Amino acid sequence: MDHSIEIKSVSKSFGSVKAVDRANLAVREGELFGVLGPSGCGKSTLLRLIMGFERPDAGTIRVRGKLLADPADGFFTPPERRHIGMVVQDYALFPHLTVLQNVKFGLRGRERGKREETASRALELVGLQHKADRHPHELSGGERQRVALARALAPEPEVVLLDEPFSSLDASLRAELRRDVELILRDVGATAVLVTHDQEEALSMCDRVAVMRQGRVVQVGDPREIYWHPSDRWVAQFVGEVNVLPGLVEGDGVRTDIGVFDVPDSQRSGPRACPRAGHVHVAVRPEQLFVGSASDGDGDAEVVDREFYGHDVLYRLRHDCGRTLLAQRPSVELHEVGERVRVHPTQPSMISLVD
Repeated sequence: MDHSIEIKSVSKSFGSVKAVDRANLAVREGELFGVLGPSGCGKSTLLRLIMGFERPDAGTIRVRGKLLADPADGFFTPPERRHIGMVVQDYALFPHLTVLQNVKFGLRGRERGKREETASRALELVGLQHKADRHPHELSGGERQRVALARALAPEPEVVLLDEPFSSLDASLRAELRRDVELILRDVGATAVLVTHDQEEALSMCDRVAVMRQGRVVQVGDPREIYWHPSDRWVAQFVGEVNVLPGLVEGDGVRTDIGVFDVPDSQRSGPRACPRAGHVHVAVRPEQLFVGSASDGDGDAEVVDREFYGHDVLYRLRHDCGRTLLAQRPSVELHEVGERVRVHPTQPSMISLVD
């Protein structure tokens, strides 16, 4: 497997704060790779280390096999020589330049005629060739971010880095633009690294995702693996809503207060294997719980709150065992606050151990 980016044991501190702590990542050629984590976890610092805006204290960084940083040997390639494109949250466009001139700015050093041709082609790629003569203040937020992407792609960089590129946009525009950006990046076959704190953004756009916490990479996997098989309780609770329940191992399943859940094959062997017996904790996603109407008072939970999203509903339930549960169901199965309901696992329902 060819890797576009290789990060080995990279660390970076600012005073007493270790922003990145022995990070290891390998991003594949043509991959859209996500770095996900809460504010202050070190994800943007990691991106700045790849770009060359920061020097690592330890470890090595390579792009397409070419060494870019190795503090042990005093080796460091400045950002202007790394052939890496970057898109940031606030667009970083020059207000006094037109759209075309902004894109051409990243092509300095090339022949004048080729600069215009290349910039025009990049604008066409992002669907803004008809606004080449406009200035940034005449564009919407989404259009300005497309210009920033065109400027990053125009020099045909080896890697494109995107640092929270959609966070300043409203929700509806953000969803539309991220779909468009994903299609553009895949169309040109770019290797891209997206930094975000938005779980939905990372899971919906990326081929693989690295989850960071307090400067450390705590899990790397495809979106399905990250969501359904988190490496620990923190990852489970950070990536989406989750119920963490105590249970007792029984055969190939785990018995909890709300029913029996199957143990996935991936957790029957290996370093995180489910024990053959004993007490464990399991992560149960809200959509893994069925909520049904109770008759003649035979319910085992009460609806204490609900959040209606149109396509589905998130219920907060007070179970008779004393626990508060989250359950997500289609909105066609609407239950009222105060209603008694029955709760049990959907079938089949595979859970993940988070001890």
